[in-house]
Amino acid sequence: MHITTKSGRKVHMPSAAEDAAINAGIAVDPDSPELTDEFFKNARPASEVLPPEVYVQLATLRGRGRPRGSVAAQTKKQVTLRLDHDVLAALKATGRGWQTRINDLLRADIEAGRLQRTAP
Repeated sequence: MHITTKSGRKVHMPSAAEDAAINAGIAVDPDSPELTDEFFKNARPASEVLPPEVYVQLATLRGRGRPRGSVAAQTKKQVTLRLDHDVLAALKATGRGWQTRINDLLRADIEAGRLQRTAP
């Protein structure tokens, strides 16, 4: 069975038989034990169990989302924009990050003098 999320993504939901087979496989795999309430009760933060130099490196890795410290005077603004179907299709065909590429294209036009920068 498939369900569709709000974003339109289709997600496969296993049948009862498939779910039972998955759980049976998990049960016999020593490398993936079931995480119980007891496990979480005994869990400790990484800062307590890792060597300090390893923890510092892990803590400074950049994850998903907005970069740390990026909430500055010049943040991006959300806008609604109507584009021709073929223009939008061409931009989306370039893959992930197409909205950032639109921003880069417009910035290049401003810097080349094809568009005038106005005061905020």
